[in-house]
Amino acid sequence: MKATQRDFAANAQRAARHCSVFFFCGPDEAGASAAAGKIAELLPDPGERVEIAGAELRKDPVRLGDEARSSSLFGEARHILVRASGDEAHAALENLLDGEGDACPVLVVATSATDKSRTAKLLAKRDDALVAMFWPPDLASVTASVRNMADAAGLRLNGDIAERIARAAGLDVRLARSEVDKLALYLGASPESPCGADAAALEAIGAKTEEDGFMPLVNAVLAGDARKIPGELRRMREMSLNPVGLLLAFERRAAQLAQLAAKLGPRGNIRQTLDQEKRARRVFWKDVRDLELQLRHWRGAELDRLAARLVALHRALLSNSQSAELLLSQGLAEIARRAAHHRR
Repeated sequence: MKATQRDFAANAQRAARHCSVFFFCGPDEAGASAAAGKIAELLPDPGERVEIAGAELRKDPVRLGDEARSSSLFGEARHILVRASGDEAHAALENLLDGEGDACPVLVVATSATDKSRTAKLLAKRDDALVAMFWPPDLASVTASVRNMADAAGLRLNGDIAERIARAAGLDVRLARSEVDKLALYLGASPESPCGADAAALEAIGAKTEEDGFMPLVNAVLAGDARKIPGELRRMREMSLNPVGLLLAFERRAAQLAQLAAKLGPRGNIRQTLDQEKRARRVFWKDVRDLELQLRHWRGAELDRLAARLVALHRALLSNSQSAELLLSQGLAEIARRAAHHRR
């Protein structure tokens, strides 16, 4: 079986019932991870989760088959989640499929792989396997996903609220799911007792939302704060944040700075302009301090160069997904150095 983000939701339940091996790939690592989580929820008896790194399977290809055919400590059901890069799990999956006896479900999230990779070709024509390819999402598709998540959680969202959640999550469906879950918990919503969510409820959980998202790194880089950047880049890797989604957050902030700079003009007062925008509710009060600092660094020609650098970096990530995280880190370091130069 083969699927993309467009038809995955329609095929997920059938795949969970009939397939035993699942290969999620493509440039949108967040979407692939979310799909793996969805399949795990839909498995008839998911049981215990066993996580294995792709690098471990590359060194020991026999291990996957042994783990998949062994019983859990108490003889209960289990499933295996593999996080791999490229074709790291190819030999291990070959061994698994060539083995004899029943095996538990195996879910592979393979960053830097595509549906044309050796592993995908190994699985695509099998009736007991699913290959799903995920491209970087757009705002409309993530907004639709947010509404689907909300429906399942017992939340009634209008289009504006769903879009705000999608934007705040930087188009990362994992972060969006986290926000939907927090919103449902805050409102006490459930499928059995649904309720509506408005802008006030969303703002009430906003303080928690920001800490989980992209903005701490965006603000550190655009301010040229060299002390914070290494820790934020480490957090990006630990949370497996989608590089393209993170870059989109930078692009949206650059667009916001361009709008504000146009209102300021060459001799405008930054603080007064931001106060006016805050009163008009076009700028969130928590962003005022960061925006003020960034507008002092990024104005005129410098802001134009920043926008051009982000566009070039976006193209580089999409054309070389295998090195997306490294390319992004290098690009952000260059931007941070430029911002730090203006701080002096």
